[in-house]
Amino acid sequence: MKTLATQVALFLKNRPDRRNFKILLKFLLVLIGLMFVFSFIFQFLMENEGQPYSFITGMYWTLTVMSTLGFGDITFESDAGRIFSMLVLLSGMLFLLVLFPFTFINFFYSPWMKAQEQARVPRELPEDTKDHVLLTRFGPVTEALIKKLKRYNYKYWVIVSTLAEGLELREMGIKVLLGDLGDPETYRKGRVKTAALVASTESDVLNTNVAFTVRGINKDVPIIATCSASASLDILSLAGCNNVLQLGEDMGKILSRRANGGDANAHLIGRFGELIIAEASVTGCSLVNKTLRETQLRQNIGVSVVGVWERGKFMPANPDIMINDSTVLVLAGSPRQIDKYNKTYQLKYNHSAPIIILGGGRVGRATGRALAARNLDYRIVEKDPERVKNMAKTIVGDAADLEILKEAGIMDSPCVIITTHDDDVNVYLTIYCRSLRPDIQIITRTTLERNLASIHRAGADFVMSYASMGANAILNLLRRNDVLMVAEGLDLIRVKVPEELIGDSISESEIRKDTGCTIIAVKKEGEMMINPEPDLQLDKDDEIILIGTVEAENEFFRLYPSEKK
Repeated sequence: MKTLATQVALFLKNRPDRRNFKILLKFLLVLIGLMFVFSFIFQFLMENEGQPYSFITGMYWTLTVMSTLGFGDITFESDAGRIFSMLVLLSGMLFLLVLFPFTFINFFYSPWMKAQEQARVPRELPEDTKDHVLLTRFGPVTEALIKKLKRYNYKYWVIVSTLAEGLELREMGIKVLLGDLGDPETYRKGRVKTAALVASTESDVLNTNVAFTVRGINKDVPIIATCSASASLDILSLAGCNNVLQLGEDMGKILSRRANGGDANAHLIGRFGELIIAEASVTGCSLVNKTLRETQLRQNIGVSVVGVWERGKFMPANPDIMINDSTVLVLAGSPRQIDKYNKTYQLKYNHSAPIIILGGGRVGRATGRALAARNLDYRIVEKDPERVKNMAKTIVGDAADLEILKEAGIMDSPCVIITTHDDDVNVYLTIYCRSLRPDIQIITRTTLERNLASIHRAGADFVMSYASMGANAILNLLRRNDVLMVAEGLDLIRVKVPEELIGDSISESEIRKDTGCTIIAVKKEGEMMINPEPDLQLDKDDEIILIGTVEAENEFFRLYPSEKK
């Protein structure tokens, strides 16, 4: 705890605060001088009345009258004394009840409180700050990123432009730094020269200014920026960004990849070197109504099933899991093995109705382009005509209108993808489409992580969080691809073999039993061993690649904290 003297000393370091403090002292000196004068006059008048009193008694009488307490134990008998008493009383009312509170509050208390608030929202980081992350905005992506930075023990600060915003975020437990995003001094005080990363998630124009400003101070610090318009890609790169993320385009690709096109192909969702992670919808193929053990995919194809998605819930692979029409397999294998799987289980597209996309914004249009790349037909439903870019593929109207949905082909379509940026609207449309077509595949986007469970309960088969996707993309670049989100709530992580497990075989390590993570590859002497045998020994310099849910990942790092970076 800082003492009052220390707080005052810090307060007085600021020149305006010192000036205010001097004004307050001058006022107090005037007040004390006035009290001394009144005390001497009191003694003089009392002696004339034949009532001699000491100077201390005079001070006592002056204070009681000026403060309006008026005990009445000492009174004047003459008119001159009573006139003097009224003068002292009026002076006390003016100085003690009006001027003193006003002066104290305006020239000391208010500036001191403001200084206290500013101390909670610092303008400068300590000189020894290093390996930290500077963020330019607190939004859905940043909020999700901060949670992940805390998990991996990264220090971070969010730059805020106003004290009010800083105080609000501080109340939420967010570390903040007060400064103007366009001012080089903000980044100098933010110790950008020793930072691990600068991530800017503002508008394209402001991101450009941030990158250009930071690059003028530190030519080496990695800068990541988000981008809305394709035309801004080159500009942001020229301004100094190392990586530019088009989250709308990426979201569209991910959503389209999960769409059931009736081909049963495995689609790439993640990659570590030669290790491919893919998802495959099994609707209509020969794997349906078999258990994972009965499929013998590892023996016949070489791929491993590391888990399955069932109605938006990921379950680690278990030999007794039954595969049904709504199951999505998560496969791990080499490019050759994934290609063999596709050749074995590939189906011809057998749907005449197009896939429906609800929402024609950046994500919706990107989803349409990604579906077209898979040779899948689609229709976008968008109620704002100004957003329509391709009239041949767009139906203008409200997605909540049954006639509009019927015109789009809702009664025959194999899949509907909901891409609006409003989570409440997405919940509504998910429930509506599920009530119209209980058998249709529903893929939904959510902006905020906290709404994932709600949209799953509404009936979505797959939900992807815009915030999580952006946060994981930034984290992957920060950690140089040591972490890769393969789906919402499912990560690939690459770590050195923990010291406790050196010399154990994979089966002896019991990583899956203890943490829920599954070892899907081991990098040994520079060679990637995909789907290793359980008896493979883990050596000191080996790297293991794990797949698991966020909860399983947290449990792994809890048991083996030395592997955190």
